[in-house]
Amino acid sequence: MTDPFTITIVLIAFLAFGGLSMGLAMVCGASVYLILKGFDPSIAAETMLQGLFNSYTLLAIPLFILAADIMNIGSLADKLLRFSQAVVGRFKGGLGHVNVVSSLIFSGMSGSAVADAVGMGKIIINMMTKDGKYTKSYAAAITAASATIGPIIPPSIPMVLYALVSDQSVGYLFAAGMAPGLLMGVVLMLMNSIIAHRRNFETDTSIAIREIPAITFQAIPALLLPVILLGGIYSGVMTPTEAAAVAAFYALAISVVLYRSVSLRQFYATLLGSARSTATVGILIAGALAFQYVVTRENVPDSISAFVGQYDLSPAGFLLMINVLFLVLGCILESGAILLIIVPIFIPTAQALGIDMVHFGVVVVVNAMIGLITPPYGLLLFIVASITKEPMGRIIRDLMPFLIALLVALGIITYVPDFVLFLPRLIGYQG
Repeated sequence: MTDPFTITIVLIAFLAFGGLSMGLAMVCGASVYLILKGFDPSIAAETMLQGLFNSYTLLAIPLFILAADIMNIGSLADKLLRFSQAVVGRFKGGLGHVNVVSSLIFSGMSGSAVADAVGMGKIIINMMTKDGKYTKSYAAAITAASATIGPIIPPSIPMVLYALVSDQSVGYLFAAGMAPGLLMGVVLMLMNSIIAHRRNFETDTSIAIREIPAITFQAIPALLLPVILLGGIYSGVMTPTEAAAVAAFYALAISVVLYRSVSLRQFYATLLGSARSTATVGILIAGALAFQYVVTRENVPDSISAFVGQYDLSPAGFLLMINVLFLVLGCILESGAILLIIVPIFIPTAQALGIDMVHFGVVVVVNAMIGLITPPYGLLLFIVASITKEPMGRIIRDLMPFLIALLVALGIITYVPDFVLFLPRLIGYQG
């Protein structure tokens, strides 16, 4: 008779590729596994409920989603974009630099690559292509690449998911993402500068220096959000979950009261959209919790550790294997599925090899984000293609230099752990 675990894996793959959401596919697979093993199927429901309701940290996810959605409908994105244009728009390839810098700033508020690409991305793509200075494919490529920074610089929804499966501090993970996120921004701007000179892009119309103070003043309320968010967390005033609530309230307050850019109808639509997004993430987490029960019953993590042990892999070799595996998986599975399903399987092996769990978390999250632009099925590629209506082949061609730049950054992040752990250690991390 075929092994129940094998049947479960085949069933999940069949349902997922057949169009069912990954979360529901895992719930169905776990339920079938329990039935075949002769266990009570209600164990799956109990596992999901306990996992969802016993994790206070998970409350941060819907609040960060709401904050990002409010920023997208308000004028915060416009103010931040205008500020970025004032700072770096005068250089060669200026709007490309603006694209990256605005993603760096916006990522300090949204925590989502998709929110960055859909919200800020639409605006900057229109700016880049309006006068024909940049092709639509190039604008789409750099927008997709810069959106990967969103979940690296705190706050970060993927970091919260990793904290859930690894039992690590969200605060330390947020701190560990700062330097890698800035590094990713730097390499993208360097590549944009090189391409701008090679293709001889026209210099963009820059904002007069005398206008910069007024633009900065208008952007200060928006720029204060990440300061309040991170300052509250690292001063001990707020937990990450409480900080997420403050972020959502602050974004709403300055959009409605100060900028007066959100109507009641828009806010209602935003609440509905955030609820749908939260439900999608919630189903994925619930399914992953049920599937983790199956994986634990089958001792899969121990089997992986034994398999890796046969080849006497060093920590460097193991991390190289993880990078290759996750980059491939990233263009097939969504990042949440990778973090909730695949990562827990490798955590015991990483611990056995002495790899720091906060460093490991940053490595896998960066991998998952780069996977969003890995051809041919990266999710961000489809998002920017739908915005620009450009053929996927053209976008991928213009994306490749930025992908290479991000892979160089990934190599530094992977093999220079002190670069990642410098800031967490400053605030008390003992790893």
